[in-house]
Amino acid sequence: MRINENMRRLVRETSLSTDNLIAPLFVRHGSGVTRPIGSMPGHSQLSVDMAVREAETLAEMGVPAVLLFGIPNHKDAVGSENFDPQGIVPQAAYAIKKAVPELIVISDMCCCEYTEHGHCGILNFPGVEGYNERIPEGYLLNDPTLGILGKASVVHAQAGADIIAPSGMIDG
Repeated sequence: MRINENMRRLVRETSLSTDNLIAPLFVRHGSGVTRPIGSMPGHSQLSVDMAVREAETLAEMGVPAVLLFGIPNHKDAVGSENFDPQGIVPQAAYAIKKAVPELIVISDMCCCEYTEHGHCGILNFPGVEGYNERIPEGYLLNDPTLGILGKASVVHAQAGADIIAPSGMIDG
């Protein structure tokens, strides 16, 4: 069966092409920003204008999709920039879809990059919406977190995200 390259191509089970790729884009506020990510050689945090340029280049190379990860300026207990229509990911999704409408835009849906504590959800502390004094402080509040993720998903979709990637480690 492996007599030559054409036979191997004909019978192989798996093939990989640019059709199978999704490129990650790490977007942050600012203009003209390209900040290399030391732990990820070849990747940078990009301002929206630079993310649009990168998306255009990727589309020209045949990459069909990008996955947006937000690097917000402001983090708080509930990750409010995640569901802000003027947040960094909605801005990037809108700008990329406007520049490259055929490119599939995927939005990472989690709270960890938007919360000051870095957890995937809202933690039970006094003053936080959904606080429950019967639950120990610091525990993850599942239902309020689901509400926030749902609200953020709608905002990202309205901004142009074609797919919402449910990466938040939350039940339900």
